[in-house]
Amino acid sequence: MSSKFNSIIGIGLITLSVACQPKLSNVSDGSKNLSQLEVVKTVKIDEGRFLGPCEPSICISKTDPNIIVGGSILDNVYTSDDGGHTWSKNKMESEYGVYGDPVVRGDYSGNFYYAHLSNPDGRAYVDSSFLDRIVIQKSEDNGHTWNGGTFTLPRTPKDQDKQWLAIDPDDNTVYVTWTEFDLYGSKKPEHKSRILFSKSIDQGMSWSYPYVLSEKEGNCIDDDQTTEGAVPSIGPDGQTYVAWSYDEKIYFDKSYDRGETWLDKDIVIADQPEGWTINIPGIMRCNGMPITGVDRSGGQHHGTIYVNWGDQRNGTNNTDIWISQSKDEGDTWSAPIRVNDDETESHQFLSWMDIDQSTGFIYIVFYDRRAYDDNNTDVYLAYSIDGGQTFSNKKINSEPFLPTTSVFFGDYNDISAHNGHVRPIWTQLDNNRLSVWTAIIEAGK
Repeated sequence: MSSKFNSIIGIGLITLSVACQPKLSNVSDGSKNLSQLEVVKTVKIDEGRFLGPCEPSICISKTDPNIIVGGSILDNVYTSDDGGHTWSKNKMESEYGVYGDPVVRGDYSGNFYYAHLSNPDGRAYVDSSFLDRIVIQKSEDNGHTWNGGTFTLPRTPKDQDKQWLAIDPDDNTVYVTWTEFDLYGSKKPEHKSRILFSKSIDQGMSWSYPYVLSEKEGNCIDDDQTTEGAVPSIGPDGQTYVAWSYDEKIYFDKSYDRGETWLDKDIVIADQPEGWTINIPGIMRCNGMPITGVDRSGGQHHGTIYVNWGDQRNGTNNTDIWISQSKDEGDTWSAPIRVNDDETESHQFLSWMDIDQSTGFIYIVFYDRRAYDDNNTDVYLAYSIDGGQTFSNKKINSEPFLPTTSVFFGDYNDISAHNGHVRPIWTQLDNNRLSVWTAIIEAGK
């Protein structure tokens, strides 16, 4: 379980610079405005064909902003030592198999963790061991080499899917939440889905027995009636917060003792009209699953919990991005605020959120079609400096792209914001080739 691979293989350094513009004006504290958000450069990290690269994840090192690590399906690892201007590509390896849903997060000592799905016998969709656990691999050298991985308790024949990570800044405890299916894709009423939680207090060496968070169980169809989209986040005093989607609602649970005990009854944050499964023209499948974040900046909005999602409350031809907030540790929630600021009837979809803990500023990346009458798609960054009350929107890609339902586009993008450095990551399709991109955005503090 401690074996490492050391060679750097693949495409080497790939860099494509376009749309060079002035940097963001510096901001001294959270009470000042960001003037005009400008993209310094967009960078192509990787490209391929069907089934990847997509579902990218990204994380800026908490100890050195020049160090950034990312991943994409099925088993890609990306590293940058210059703040995201250039990248190296490697392949993740593990005796437990590497089968997509990559999540990359860094702790507060400079280590990185890469969580993914399992395929220990190398027989995807055939052996009962497929998807039997969530595997988490650790790097102590900025993502260049990784251990063989540890894992949450294997639960064969149940399927473990759609995990996410959060790390406690006080003690580097690693938290993971995910969906368990009794049998993925089954339509039988006796097969159920639920949200699970586990943690590691020894920096990924071992994991606690999985705890069932969701009060309600869903089905296993991987649709609106399935419990999915759990993303954990850590409060300023070690609180653990998790939100997920089920049955046209967003549910929330919390722990005040670092995941040892949870609420008996989950809290409904908001309705999610039309459910978390969203039909977007040109996209094979799309979702509006929620992302949870907490302001630990010490500023005006310190302790505020935010949950960001997408839904079609304004019509199936007008998907929007939303955010709600709680200032009382999740007991009550604000009415949803629309993040995209367009006045069009168009689609904004597949968002992800991060909060810069140096300022409390909120950053949300999403796809956007406000400028087009067809399926051409841009990438936008929305940002808020007033605790999510208002958002400014900025297009961050250089040219639109045209997705097609014949190519799997992935279920998520990602964004990392730390000490004024903002790095979104997304997938696009150009000339029938999938590619993964980031943008160099320096917001200042």
